[in-house]
Amino acid sequence: MENEPHIMPAAAVKGIATGLVMMAVFTLIWAGIAYRGLAGSNYWFALLVFPLFSVLFIVNAVKLYNVARYYPKLTSEADLAEEKRIGKWFGIIFGAEGLGIFIGINIVTNLGHPELAVPVIALVVGLHFYPLARVFKRTFDYYLATWSTIVAIVAIVLTVNKTLTETGTFAFTGIGIGIATTCYGIYMMVSGRKIPKPAL
Repeated sequence: MENEPHIMPAAAVKGIATGLVMMAVFTLIWAGIAYRGLAGSNYWFALLVFPLFSVLFIVNAVKLYNVARYYPKLTSEADLAEEKRIGKWFGIIFGAEGLGIFIGINIVTNLGHPELAVPVIALVVGLHFYPLARVFKRTFDYYLATWSTIVAIVAIVLTVNKTLTETGTFAFTGIGIGIATTCYGIYMMVSGRKIPKPAL
């Protein structure tokens, strides 16, 4: 009996599926931002890889939602308390991210640098993955947070010193964060496929 694989609860399976849906949406958003920067150039077609991955994420999310009903539900007090804790902190962090984006955009706009709005959004997005890493106890989130934060800071610096034009800022930031959300989606997709199969 000790060698039997641990069967994840339905809530965890649905959580991965929801994460895939979110990464599909965010990947499309950042790809759209990158497209705004590359529109009219000869390189925009390279962005098609992002929608393709988004479709793949949605397909895998639907599969996970469909099989989630075959997994056991949370029953122990400890598991229910942990699910409540994660949900509470996820809500707090997500709300703080929205507030941070709002404040950041207003600051750079009032300082006369509206072209920094997208990199500032990317910076807040990158930073919010650090507390999420602690909440979900995932090391991968730290890598994602660091990559996204570096992309945002570099974009800000290159925009301020005029190395990047406004469209260049859109392209650089959109592609950089799009890579991050795509990698996160791939990570979740692989995690979903590693889940022990339930008894159907």
